[in-house]
Amino acid sequence: MASILDSVNQRTQMVGQNRLELLMFNLNGRQRFGINVFKVREVLPCPKLTAMPRRNPLIRGVAHIRGQAISIIDLSMATGGPELTGIENRFVIIAEYNRTIQGFLVGGVDRIININWEDVMPPPKGTGRGAYLTAVTQIEDELVEIIDVERILADIMPTNMDVSDDVANAPINVAKEDLTILITDDSSVARNQIKRALQSLGISLEIKKNGKEALDYLKEKSKEVGGLVHPHVPVLVSDVEMPVMDGYTLTAEIKADPNLRDVHVILHTSLSGVFNQAMVKKVGADDFIAKFHPDELATAVQKWLNTVVA
Repeated sequence: MASILDSVNQRTQMVGQNRLELLMFNLNGRQRFGINVFKVREVLPCPKLTAMPRRNPLIRGVAHIRGQAISIIDLSMATGGPELTGIENRFVIIAEYNRTIQGFLVGGVDRIININWEDVMPPPKGTGRGAYLTAVTQIEDELVEIIDVERILADIMPTNMDVSDDVANAPINVAKEDLTILITDDSSVARNQIKRALQSLGISLEIKKNGKEALDYLKEKSKEVGGLVHPHVPVLVSDVEMPVMDGYTLTAEIKADPNLRDVHVILHTSLSGVFNQAMVKKVGADDFIAKFHPDELATAVQKWLNTVVA
């Protein structure tokens, strides 16, 4: 286990060139799952858990780790599986999502792999809307499933998705009917959150599921209008973690294209930290907002609309 923990610390620095570091684990069976290493703070044997009164049944208890009380979520139960038994022999992945720290109880931890986002695909359409998957990839002839953690957290701790009246009514000094805001995120929950927050601005929204779809849309728009895109699509709100093409690569591609580079890119992600801020500057993004605060997102979009399009 020490080698895995060392790898978590060392390899987070490799994010940024359309590559993904996955920490692989299992739950109750042999099926392997993955979580982005960049979201992992540490992995440890399951500590003693303290029961919580009237807790959500998916939360097995609270662990006191490094002076902080952290809720421990049974990831098997959260994805529709049976409860993990014998938790004293299980492991906890401490991760940071959406400005909060959670612990995910898992059956066992495997290893870390380094793959290209191009090798990560959206889940098969046949999985249905109820599946807790955001992507899949193949490792050694075995399908590894990447869980939609944002959906799990939304089920356990619902987020307020409404923009306040003060923000919604703030002036936008542009002709709204001529504009489109582009949104790209691989999580259905995140897409719905962003959509609900930005609908209050009264501007048309175009929604894509990954960076490749978003880039193709912008290039097609450039052909349609015969040149510069930003007078028509002034703002892109993009996740960072996405199959096929991540948000960093998408941003770099946009900023390298003369017809696209004036589109203002807001990276809106559950990732956080100083390193992520450095990556934002490296690829040329215009803004970075940690998920999910509807007023912050709507205010950032308003700012760029008023700045970019006069």
